[in-house]
Amino acid sequence: MSQYKAFSSNVEVNGETVLSVVEGVGAFKTSAIKTLQEAGIENPTPGKWYRQQAWLDAFRKIAESIGQNTLLQIGRKIPQAAKFPPEIDNVEKALASIDIAYHMNHRGGDIGNYKFEKTAPNVARIICKNPYPCNFDKGIIQAMAERFRPSGSIVSVTHADDQPCRNKGGDSCTFVVKW
Repeated sequence: MSQYKAFSSNVEVNGETVLSVVEGVGAFKTSAIKTLQEAGIENPTPGKWYRQQAWLDAFRKIAESIGQNTLLQIGRKIPQAAKFPPEIDNVEKALASIDIAYHMNHRGGDIGNYKFEKTAPNVARIICKNPYPCNFDKGIIQAMAERFRPSGSIVSVTHADDQPCRNKGGDSCTFVVKW
């Protein structure tokens, strides 16, 4: 498996999530809308569902034309405006909820997952087994950890280079989160 290739041709992603691409590219919104259209996603609308492969095709083009850092910014937009249940009140619960949210916003087959593992006090590992680019996942993880970090703490999210990587044809990417 690798990034930018849906695990199943039946998988869909909701319009709210697709719209995060438009919000995440900042000054390149017009370009993002055009890229989505070229991939087969016309006028993304909340409440509607779109082929995940079309969305992944748009991600690839954005990475190639605007840059990998843009994927990080798109990922950071995903959880920014999201509402969370009151029981999600710390970094651990927030990071563990990424997989739940992922499954709420995708449907139609094998979509992959996000596996949360606490490895030490204020340290966790997130294994991302999905078709999205590494920088996109890193952005989601950073935004979630920063939103729920304890006051005064600093969040660090690093790619575990001793683990498989989708950029190198692996099935997953692993991130170490410290707070």
